Amino acid sequence: TSSSLSFGPWAADLVIELSQTHKAKPDLTNLVFGTVFSDHMLTIEWTSNGGWQKPHIKPFGNLSLHPACSAMHYAVQLFEGMKAYRDADDKVRLFRPMLNMNRMANSAERACLPAFDRAELVECIRRLVQVDLEWVPKSDSASLYIRPTFLGTEPSLGVKKPSRALLYVILSPVGSYFSTGAKPVSLWADSKYIRAWRGGTGDCKMGGNYGASIYAQYEAADYGCQQVLWLYGDDHQITEVGTMNMFLFWNNENGEEELATPPLDGIILPGITRQSILELTRKWGEFKVCERYLTMADLRCALKEGRVKEMFGSGTACVVSPVGRILYQGENLHIPCQDDFPQLASRLMKELTDIQVRYTPLVTDINSMSIPHWFNVIEFNQCVVSETRVTEVDCTLTSSRAIKLKPFRRRSWLRSCPVGGHVCLRSSGSLI
Repeated sequence: TSSSLSFGPWAADLVIELSQTHKAKPDLTNLVFGTVFSDHMLTIEWTSNGGWQKPHIKPFGNLSLHPACSAMHYAVQLFEGMKAYRDADDKVRLFRPMLNMNRMANSAERACLPAFDRAELVECIRRLVQVDLEWVPKSDSASLYIRPTFLGTEPSLGVKKPSRALLYVILSPVGSYFSTGAKPVSLWADSKYIRAWRGGTGDCKMGGNYGASIYAQYEAADYGCQQVLWLYGDDHQITEVGTMNMFLFWNNENGEEELATPPLDGIILPGITRQSILELTRKWGEFKVCERYLTMADLRCALKEGRVKEMFGSGTACVVSPVGRILYQGENLHIPCQDDFPQLASRLMKELTDIQVRYTPLVTDINSMSIPHWFNVIEFNQCVVSETRVTEVDCTLTSSRAIKLKPFRRRSWLRSCPVGGHVCLRSSGSLI
């Protein structure tokens, strides 16, 4: 594939049109995931003839799509999920956004959607969050969910690579993903429904993977369970938990204390939180950490022998979600849960939250070959809206008229930084 650094869209061309009206901010105690949206959105169009067009930040509103749009008919579509967090010092940051951009680029290639400059898109997203800065919750238990979406907008019923596309980003303040909060979830495991298969798109964040799972989700609810434990193959391999990656903390067949998760073999989504947990626990060096296949027979045997310590899911939306019960072949398998939140899951939740919200850096050497757990591209005070690290705005962003940003030098420091590198920026633009 070609380098991701030569395509656009270019943040220097960003045009901002501010909304003349402002929505009321929601009550953080009653947030339902993904139902409230901020005042603005980012849209960027692409055509095969003209390439990437100017990015626009504009008032949140409906999209206008051709009735023959390829995304609507053939699911030429993908999305991403990431978050912005506000710390105790009122600074706002993103958690490892370049990993999201890498995954999004892989999904786009699989969907035959155009390549894009990952660093430039991160900068456009940063500016969107900056415009809607007041929508980032001032709470340790809430954040601003960022949903980039990429659509093929080919106005044709032909099944082909689209010649037109739309990339847009919307923002939503969110609390807990599950209505039960941080309490252990119950799972329904049945092999008659399959989330993904080898050679398919299970390792891509495509909407079709999620839409096809809704039917099984409702059947799980009929059995009194909150999520589906997705199985694969005749041996009932454990793959994912609902929309989350799965982890099992146990004493394995050799008596070793082990944290295990299924390998990335094409049917598992390469989760950002999953990768962070693997890197974090390997850094601890306290127990074996591995990517391996696990079957329901393995789990059932380990439960009978008392070798299972914890089981939990991980993802951007929930961070860490412990599992308390699995309904499998008519049998309720009870997973050990200490005080409603298992010890390792609780520790991981705290460590990840400390990084995301309280900004506890785990790696400070930008030249380190190891991948750190934090990549900071956003850091600015709430009151500073017109100052940015790479551009200057013609006015103070209080007018409803469109704002054209002045050109800026290319960000060579971001391009040379290792994925996930620890970079800290202040609103003045200085690197620290």
